[in-house]
Amino acid sequence: MKKLLPIFVLIATVSLSGCAWVSRHHATRHHATAAKPVPATSTSIVTPDESLAAKVISVNTVGRFVVLDFPEGRLPKLDQHLFLYHAGLKVAEVKTVGPQQDTSIVADILSGDAQTGDTVHEE
Repeated sequence: MKKLLPIFVLIATVSLSGCAWVSRHHATRHHATAAKPVPATSTSIVTPDESLAAKVISVNTVGRFVVLDFPEGRLPKLDQHLFLYHAGLKVAEVKTVGPQQDTSIVADILSGDAQTGDTVHEE
């Protein structure tokens, strides 16, 4: 029994020191990743996006015109110049000519090429 006592003391010492290291190590990591509070004096200004945006829903390559679909209540003026973008690149310029029905309007292709699904913006 006397021979086993040093082994038990050694096991207990290693176990306790390992537990102390793990709890201290986790506590340090927890504090390092804590989010910093936002100062009470900071203010954010939020403004709505009022720019025109639409999608090309139909393309007539022979007649060189497209049908554009705009959100409800956001149709462009007649003879307004707009730009078509495909994958973020400007690919065409169009001019709205009508006719207009609900949220859709016809536009002539002035330059470039259009595809169904292209996005439409004022700039």
